[in-house]
Amino acid sequence: MARERLTKEQIVRTAVELLDEEGLEGLNMRSLGKRLGTVATAVYWHVKNKDELVLLAGDAVWDEVSLPDLDVVDWRAAAEAMAQGLYAMLVRHPWLVQAFGSYLFYGPGKARHDDHTLAVYERAGFTGAPADRAAAAVFTFVLGNVLGASASASLTRRLAREGDPAELVKDTLARAAEVAEGYPRLRARLGTAAAEYNAAPEETFEQGLRILLNGLEGELTD
Repeated sequence: MARERLTKEQIVRTAVELLDEEGLEGLNMRSLGKRLGTVATAVYWHVKNKDELVLLAGDAVWDEVSLPDLDVVDWRAAAEAMAQGLYAMLVRHPWLVQAFGSYLFYGPGKARHDDHTLAVYERAGFTGAPADRAAAAVFTFVLGNVLGASASASLTRRLAREGDPAELVKDTLARAAEVAEGYPRLRARLGTAAAEYNAAPEETFEQGLRILLNGLEGELTD
């Protein structure tokens, strides 16, 4: 692809695809250029370095989170929809969770999401700092729930360099089960989904979000 026909939008979209498959450690200008059908130097005409590319890709994916119309749905339904949309987006792009520890993200995509989030809690009746706290509480709850998926994606890539990831995890779980035998509550859960690596019981996210929003709603009526 010639430099004149290459666009920043194409570069960012392809970078997101590469990040989804290979993670932060797999993104470099040479591999990106190859995927685009061009050379790394052509990419540099549009993006100055990998750090800028990660920031652009990290901001672009925020546009995947739908913003509910607050004239159509109430604040509670809007808050649930946005939290679920954010959760789904972060699960699709586990590298973004890892990147939060190394990059300062900003841009129109994230700003669009954050502004509408504040509008949701202002519609509920929170103003000023309480609205900020409500938005932050839900965001950190979502983030905490996707850490397992993000860690698993990174771990699977690392294990693949050592052998068969599934077999390595299976071997580790077998040894962990031997340890768990000495603890009655863990022993009772052996053989269930709760004993899987990085597992959480079914509907953990949904229940936790419901409890959190119930608490916020209670703040409004106190």
